[in-house]
Amino acid sequence: MKTRLPAAAMLAMTVPGIMSGPARAATLNAAEATFLDQLVTASVVLEQRCAGYEVDGAGSVKLGARLLGSPDAAMATIDAYAAAIKARDGASYDPGKYRPEVSEMAAQTFRRVRADLIKDPTGACARYGDASVDRGLLKRY
Repeated sequence: MKTRLPAAAMLAMTVPGIMSGPARAATLNAAEATFLDQLVTASVVLEQRCAGYEVDGAGSVKLGARLLGSPDAAMATIDAYAAAIKARDGASYDPGKYRPEVSEMAAQTFRRVRADLIKDPTGACARYGDASVDRGLLKRY
């Protein structure tokens, strides 16, 4: 009996750089998951154009460094999230920075937060935006 793999799985196994062996097996540790959840939440606040908030890049790196142990680790997670966004949008990205586990979790968080923001724009913008300000990912203008 012959089993057929979906085309995407075959492509991931055969095209170099799409998903390497370590990337397929990798999972996010608790600190990475926490930072990514907070990073994605802040980005959805901005994407949904919640009034009064803007990105705090230095604060984001500081938070990530506190959670992950170093600014380099924070930047690696931020870069992985950026690569996931570009890959999802069909834009060119650095495959060395792409992490499928980051892409998967980011998509789940994005959908959850965006649904809340659509359902209750005023309340959710205040909740998520203020929490992101308190964490240092966003600042008020």
